[in-house]
Amino acid sequence: MQKNPELWVEAIRLERRAGNDKLAISLMARALQECPSSGLLLAENISTSPRVEQKSKSADAIKRCPDDPRVISAVAALFTAERKYDKARKWFERAVVLDSDMGDSWAKLYAFELENGTKETQENVKQRCVTADPKHGELWCKVAKAMPNRRKSVAENLEAVATFILDKSTTVPN
Repeated sequence: MQKNPELWVEAIRLERRAGNDKLAISLMARALQECPSSGLLLAENISTSPRVEQKSKSADAIKRCPDDPRVISAVAALFTAERKYDKARKWFERAVVLDSDMGDSWAKLYAFELENGTKETQENVKQRCVTADPKHGELWCKVAKAMPNRRKSVAENLEAVATFILDKSTTVPN
């Protein structure tokens, strides 16, 4: 498991699903010692921390990984939660510019625009995403490679992943 952020994140999520939050916190601390500049771990740390700790964790994550789209998206989600929509939009935009091949960033931006943007901004994001033709991202691959979605266009996959993100954010308490 050493030096493999994907395995660490999965172990942490497994413990959270099992209800072992204390062990998950301990695993996260060990994981961040093993992989201090992993954007995946830092983003997970931001999104799963208690709200009072999220701001300081995001500042630390930005110092360690200023150009990781997962970290930037996690910070943008914090701004959204604080209803700072202009700042959130800027940070989501920054995430898609940093890595236009990361489908998760596009989907998060699109989901944000669905909730807070206009039809115009939604279409703009969709068109830019189709042009970028993203292929990577945890949620993007999970949804896009599912059998019912395998022949869908980039725009259809973008909508499916954004819907998944919106459904997840309304059913899971933070």
